[in-house]
Amino acid sequence: MKKLILSLAICLMAAFSANAQDWRLGGRVGAGFQLQAEYGLSGDSYLEGRFGMSFLNGLDADFTALHMWNVATMNWTPSAGEWFFDAGTGLGVGGRAHFAYVGVAGSAKLGIEFSGAPVRLSLDWTPVIGPGIGYGGGHSGAVFNAMGLANIAVSAVYCF
Repeated sequence: MKKLILSLAICLMAAFSANAQDWRLGGRVGAGFQLQAEYGLSGDSYLEGRFGMSFLNGLDADFTALHMWNVATMNWTPSAGEWFFDAGTGLGVGGRAHFAYVGVAGSAKLGIEFSGAPVRLSLDWTPVIGPGIGYGGGHSGAVFNAMGLANIAVSAVYCF
């Protein structure tokens, strides 16, 4: 299933690359380390994809795909830049040998887009709500993945 979701995300990114006018690329560090890509859609929404490592359930591979909306912009510090609050929903999957997780991902992101520099810096919380599945040795079991709620990180992206 992870291969199917990853293949779908790569196909979507390739389909949008012909129109590559509103891309943002960067990284996310906190509950793990992920490479982050954002693609602006029409209006105030964008697609966000993350791929990397998560430290929440041990050292896991992690992939998250989100559809994000700009909920509000605030002009708190006009000389530094414009503040934003984005929220979204999507899917989070990951795992390692003998453990996997999958779940619905929500996201809340508060950050600033700097004036004079094409950089966005934000603090985001992306809980992944779903089961953690242990398997191996002819046995398997699933429990609620409580560590998926602790997915907090800082992200920085470069706007093209």
